[in-house]
Amino acid sequence: MPTANFPRDYSRKWLVMTAVAAGILLTTIDGNIVNVALPTLVRNLQTNFATIQWVVLAYLLTLATLLLSLGRLGDMIGKKPIYTTGFIIFTLGSALCGLAPTVSWLIGFRVVQAIGGAMLLALGMAIVTEAFPPNERGRALGISGTFISVGIVVGPTLGGLIINELSWRWIFYVNLPIGIIGTFLAIRFVPASKPIGRQQFDFGGAMTLFFGLLTLLLGLTAVQQQGFGPLVYYLFSGFLLFLAAFLIIESRNAQPMIDLRLFRSKLFSINLVTGLITFIAIAGTVILMPFYLENILGFEPRQVGLLMAIVPLFLGIVAPLSGNLSDRWGTRPLTVIGLLVLVLGYYAMSTLNEQTTAAGFVLRMLPVGIGMGLFQSPNNSAVMGSVPRERLGIASGLLAIARTLGQTTGIALLGALWASRTMIHQAGAADGPAAASPLAQVGGLHDTFLIIILLMIAALGLAVWGWAQERNLEGVNVDKTASFDKT
Repeated sequence: MPTANFPRDYSRKWLVMTAVAAGILLTTIDGNIVNVALPTLVRNLQTNFATIQWVVLAYLLTLATLLLSLGRLGDMIGKKPIYTTGFIIFTLGSALCGLAPTVSWLIGFRVVQAIGGAMLLALGMAIVTEAFPPNERGRALGISGTFISVGIVVGPTLGGLIINELSWRWIFYVNLPIGIIGTFLAIRFVPASKPIGRQQFDFGGAMTLFFGLLTLLLGLTAVQQQGFGPLVYYLFSGFLLFLAAFLIIESRNAQPMIDLRLFRSKLFSINLVTGLITFIAIAGTVILMPFYLENILGFEPRQVGLLMAIVPLFLGIVAPLSGNLSDRWGTRPLTVIGLLVLVLGYYAMSTLNEQTTAAGFVLRMLPVGIGMGLFQSPNNSAVMGSVPRERLGIASGLLAIARTLGQTTGIALLGALWASRTMIHQAGAADGPAAASPLAQVGGLHDTFLIIILLMIAALGLAVWGWAQERNLEGVNVDKTASFDKT
């Protein structure tokens, strides 16, 4: 469906970027602050670890299941009202979380918070893409990636300071000033472009997609908590059934939730798949490294936090540079180079052992941060640049859900793989993988990184194949143009 033909005014692009940056910081800082606070919440709310995990899981489940529906709504009714409402709901949810009297109330208010977060994350990239001219898209999305990295780095540090100096409730109250400022910026500066014509919301597609993603994420969560069992198989079977129903509904709907024709573009699909794989790998790495640094190398939590900041720090430095270069050279060369650096980085990570020093750890993690920075901005730019303007919301939602699903899958499956391989290497009694011998834990880590390397090689192969397909297509177009000129 075409959008209203407003003049393209790029004069306020940096003010729009500021509004989107506020949304990125709000969601990324909050997520990381909460992770740091979980042990404190167990004590202060008099609950257990299994229950307190749902403070995080309820947020992630709500986020992942709503992203695409909200992206589609943004394409239908305009992005500004949904994005602005997202700030209001997230800010209100944060205030309610800070006031929560029990863990049950806190989990419920986190769902409210996640609804607002989904509105912000689903449309942020689409708003940036519209605000900047096409020849600056990579640079703009790279800067957005930097704000994501800033949020990831600042979150644990800020959370640790708040927990030490103030009540846990302030990890939510800290969102209030950012939310209020963000609401003002969105109202004032985000363009109010609207689609032309009447569009219908695909409720059948939205419901089957919602339940499909819900069963998938619950299945992944069950794998993480109790391993593969009957419940996991039931949930994954439910996911396949809902997925089949969703595809049938979408193929027959004149105005579907997701236009499946987008996936006829091999390059669009390759960008999404390679992005998903990189987030699976990085999530698995992030969840395992604290165990390695504390249990094997004996670092204090504060040192662990600093060492773990290497990846987001260098990602944030490299991402805008990579985005700027992709505007000049094209997205494909940068994504291939980024994936190659990631393969080398994860190979270096597979050589970690019981004697690795802090400097050795940093040198091994450095290529992972640089590789992600090189890959992410051009890849996002390629996805956003390959869809028509009236589908930017759904493309932005697809990128966000690829990130969320990748993180959930990486934590669940790679965490389970490490645990099982560690216990096999232990070959004796141990109260869980974290209590296994250092040699067994390192052995499990090596096996896990072998799988990560294979995943990254597969992603690199896809990207190289996509690059070759793109070059062949350009060659065909040049030949056709030359033939036309001769006639």
